[in-house]
Amino acid sequence: MKNQYDVAIIGGGLAGLTLSLQLKKENQNLSIIVLEMRAGDAPDAAHKVGESTVELGTHYIREVLDLKAYLDEHQLPKHGLRFFFTPQHKDDITKRVELGPRERLPIPSHQIDRGTFENELIKRAKALDVDVFLGAKVIATELDEKQNKVTYTIAGEEKTITSSWVVDASGRSSFLKRKLGLKKELDHAVSSAWFRVKGEIDIDKWSDNAEWNSFLKPGLRRLGTVHFMDKGYWVWLIPLATGNTSVGIVADPKFHPFNTYNKLDKAMDWLAENEPLCYKFLKEKKADVLDFKVLKHFAHHTEKLYSTERWALTGESGLFLDPFYSPGTDFIAINNTFITDLIVRENKGEDIHLRTNVFEQTHFSLFNNWVPIYQNKYSLWGSTQTMVMKIFWDWATYWSVPTLLFTNEGLTDINVLRALFSKETKAGQKFGKLNAQMQDLFVEWSEYDTETFTNRYIDPFDLEFLRTFHKGLDIQHPTKELIKKVEDNVVLLEQIATTIFRLMSKKVNNTPLNIEVDPYQMSLKNASSTIVENDKIEASIVKDVEKMWFY
Repeated sequence: MKNQYDVAIIGGGLAGLTLSLQLKKENQNLSIIVLEMRAGDAPDAAHKVGESTVELGTHYIREVLDLKAYLDEHQLPKHGLRFFFTPQHKDDITKRVELGPRERLPIPSHQIDRGTFENELIKRAKALDVDVFLGAKVIATELDEKQNKVTYTIAGEEKTITSSWVVDASGRSSFLKRKLGLKKELDHAVSSAWFRVKGEIDIDKWSDNAEWNSFLKPGLRRLGTVHFMDKGYWVWLIPLATGNTSVGIVADPKFHPFNTYNKLDKAMDWLAENEPLCYKFLKEKKADVLDFKVLKHFAHHTEKLYSTERWALTGESGLFLDPFYSPGTDFIAINNTFITDLIVRENKGEDIHLRTNVFEQTHFSLFNNWVPIYQNKYSLWGSTQTMVMKIFWDWATYWSVPTLLFTNEGLTDINVLRALFSKETKAGQKFGKLNAQMQDLFVEWSEYDTETFTNRYIDPFDLEFLRTFHKGLDIQHPTKELIKKVEDNVVLLEQIATTIFRLMSKKVNNTPLNIEVDPYQMSLKNASSTIVENDKIEASIVKDVEKMWFY
């Protein structure tokens, strides 16, 4: 039993275990201890919020951590995110507007059973000589710039170790964040209840409509993360490699109070009222419910993530926003990558003061750019046209900038970060402002989105710009080319935003489709009537946006 380590990680869940693997990959000589309060193996149960990965987090697990073979063999392939709108037709799934890919995606993602996955991560960490201790409860830390101390109890015995670095991956208990008083309020009071049931739930079997079932190959709908949408809430269905199914309710208390679904019986009654078809197929499985969990007001922020005094926060111990679009693993990937870079460089004797500040500012910038996607937006969830436009916009922004930067290792390249984020006029800063402007526009437009649309299927990969952004994630760019690619992508996003606004303004204000638009200042209340004679919008952009416009 050692008492001195290079890195002490408090918490042995997804964030802490993946960090230990990433550190070992970068420097196999680092001595690492992981202290996990759970006494035994992680259960195959709903002990975490969500199990679905998307492109950034998937790249991290498959490529950065070299777990591609394991995921392909032991976890389920994911057939993208699938959404069912038109809440006016909740009793007939074939009449709801459906959004999701028809064909298998070129960039893979997965449905992960977190219990079996975390148990596998423990085995792999131990194989790399990481000391993983289960049933270890951390009771105190003494943070010191020269040497940190961590005291914990295990099997009734108190032990103390020293370490150069301490990383808090303790999840919502947020050991270091509470100790250091770093809690920061986040105005997003959405809550969730979720449970797992034995066996598969295949929504293809919810209708015998031959035309509807022919839209994509049998079984592919089940492999997606399915979302049923209405004002103020969404319900998820996620298949798991164990053969079971995860079911979740996520709702804004302004529309659906937490106490209306925070017990299993209440959740079933809530489903009967709000998603009757889902309830119809779930009530038969009520006796097969394996577990039930709730999380009230799950979003939270932090004042600080990384310190030159050699401590850091990762995973939910630092910040968490919303499970919609499944970004949890993304933020773990970004966070762990920053921490790994700092620890490995500092271990070599490098001065990490500049990098620490830049990484923290970058992480907060990315997180803050994500906030407008969710904050005060649950009122839009029942508006079909609004959500189709918003989801395609959100995917375009996600693939074109943050995911591209991550897959190209741009987030730890100071030259890339300086070129994109150092000034308000830089592409990275403009990207955040543009996204916030668009999120406000969706709210403004939703007041006019009053029609009921029926029997429509829309595939994101019918849109050229989404296909291009998605496939581009597999392309590696040198530093200068990466900077140029992000800058070009932001220009394309400006064109997409402009085209969306023109269609909205045409509907609301009857303005021409070639009006002049400043995508950073646009509002339906004061739309310009000035005509652009030589419009520089690419014809393919106009064609793509028109495909997702129903009016």
